[in-house]
Amino acid sequence: MSNTSIIVWAVIIGAAFAYLWYQGQLRRFAVYIQETREELKKCSWPTWEELKGSTVLIALSIGLLGAFTVVVDLVLNFIFFKL
Repeated sequence: MSNTSIIVWAVIIGAAFAYLWYQGQLRRFAVYIQETREELKKCSWPTWEELKGSTVLIALSIGLLGAFTVVVDLVLNFIFFKL
């Protein structure tokens, strides 16, 4: 990129930033981030053991659902195309 295009982009970004600042959008965004952090502090996070147990349970559920889908597909395929 040439120096001129860099300057043009810097002016565009600066103007957008100034407009958002003037409209109060940046302040609202900062308040949103602050409130989000406060809410996340109130959350109860799972322990490492709970997280591993949940992950194993979800993996098993996905495997069982996949196996069920394959079996039903094979049965329906046999019923509709072999008979």
